Amino acid sequence: MGLNLDDKKAVVAEISAKVAQAQAIVLAEYRGLEVGDMTSLRAKARSSGVYLRVLKNTLARRAVTGTPFESLAEHMVGPLAYGISADPVAAAKVLNEFAKANERFVIKAGAMPGQVMTPKQVATLATMPSREELLAKLMGTMQAPIAMFVRTLNEVPSKLVRTLAAVRDQKQAA
Repeated sequence: MGLNLDDKKAVVAEISAKVAQAQAIVLAEYRGLEVGDMTSLRAKARSSGVYLRVLKNTLARRAVTGTPFESLAEHMVGPLAYGISADPVAAAKVLNEFAKANERFVIKAGAMPGQVMTPKQVATLATMPSREELLAKLMGTMQAPIAMFVRTLNEVPSKLVRTLAAVRDQKQAA
């Protein structure tokens, strides 16, 4: 069942809003993929904060027109699933993991603002740590000197208590 003009405008507006906030878009061909597999992919994408949608390519081209992702329009050919995310790594990671498990799901291209990526570049992007992982590493690095300082300060009274306990035990033994 086709969409009427108002529905098409609504879809283009929705996708345009997602693209405006996006840091990465990944295109993947899903030809021959079973419904159950696609449903599990959508659930995984949703939990990772990736907007996953199967669109008509003409509507997707209209949605990216005038955006930094406009150069991606030439790769919009065939039955494609569009993964759009605000985290540059999330879309690539979710779709690349799924593509490894399903040979019928093939990544065709990807884009970051102003740059189109090949499938190999998308796979490389997928191996990078996500924003949350990088923030966690940064916080751990920033916290390490402070934690070591606190442990050092705590060692002085601890050593005193251990020494007093040893003296007490020695006097009790005598």
